Amino acid sequence: MSVLTCVIESMGSSCSRPHSLNEAEAAENAKSADIDRRILQETKAEQHIHKLLLLGAGESGKSTIFKQIKLLFQTGFDEAELRSYTSVIHANVYQTIKVLYDGAKELAQVEPDSSKYVLSPDNQEIGEKLSEVGAKLDYPLLNKETVEDVRKLWQDPAIQETYSRGSILQVPDCAQYFMNNLDRLAEVDYIPTKEDVLHARVRTNGVVEIQFSPLGESKRGGEVYRLYDVGGQRNERRKWIHLFEGVNAVIFCAAISEYDQMLFEDETKNRMMETKELFDWVLKQRCFEKTSFMLFLNKFDIFERKIQKVPLSVCEWFKDYQPTAPGKQEVEHAYEFVKKKFEELYFQSSKPDRVDRVFKIYRTTALDQKLVKKTFKLIDESMRRSREGA
Repeated sequence: MSVLTCVIESMGSSCSRPHSLNEAEAAENAKSADIDRRILQETKAEQHIHKLLLLGAGESGKSTIFKQIKLLFQTGFDEAELRSYTSVIHANVYQTIKVLYDGAKELAQVEPDSSKYVLSPDNQEIGEKLSEVGAKLDYPLLNKETVEDVRKLWQDPAIQETYSRGSILQVPDCAQYFMNNLDRLAEVDYIPTKEDVLHARVRTNGVVEIQFSPLGESKRGGEVYRLYDVGGQRNERRKWIHLFEGVNAVIFCAAISEYDQMLFEDETKNRMMETKELFDWVLKQRCFEKTSFMLFLNKFDIFERKIQKVPLSVCEWFKDYQPTAPGKQEVEHAYEFVKKKFEELYFQSSKPDRVDRVFKIYRTTALDQKLVKKTFKLIDESMRRSREGA
């Protein structure tokens, strides 16, 4: 039923009432008027809340950004919330070791130098056992005995060789961090730290939201934002469209370190090419004609290490890249090249009447709390200036 229909029906019902109202009706009307006033006040308050939409492909680091917002600008995670991540973190360990063990077996069959992917007989037995556990839906909690098995497997030269080929195997970014902390994770009274939670890998299903101010909860007078995060995998994207109306800014996460990796849900599709196509599609949405765009070139920490070993040109989009001198100079040169590619895509995909909308690019590492805090303060300033100039 439309609002107009409701108003007309309400008017009709009012006209058919007797002119004399008893006290009960008068009291009820007063109560309704009070509710209407409250709703109006809440609506006005809502108008001061700026809607941010966090978009990006799967594994782009969106969820880590979302968790950082909770830590930085809200009260963070209480003990119950931290404890709830224990099973997730333990599952990450089992999933990682399964990917590596199964990957080693596969590489031993297809690689010319197959011997370097063959585990010792004892570790093969451990690998089979852990791979079986990693295939289950419910994972047992880690204990000292299990951790010892995981460590033996992780330290096997064949698994380390496989880990070095992680980009072709869907090895999660959190692998090294959790393997370095195995003993602590298996303690009986283990409570995940904030750092553990940030590294924990959980796919976003559906829509999650958080309200915050870059000035923090303790300070008044700052702008208030409501940030929506939706799953980045292909099967989750149909839910995006329902959130597109009334968006003040889109924050698009692009994992620049994934130029040599394939999608989790489609191992024939390069992740960077998927990100390019997705960014292009989002830019062309009609409802974003006047919406600000904030592009996070994320996972710079991984990109910085990888670019020294894996040429940027392995990605079709970057095939015209020409490297310079090795070292830090090469990292900056490669980053600027990627940044320029995204800038060109933005202007190619934006109609002439949209090019004056706010567009900013930020170099980000979702795990770096100081950098995320600084980035959101810059976003706040940029949006504030944009509103004042409107």
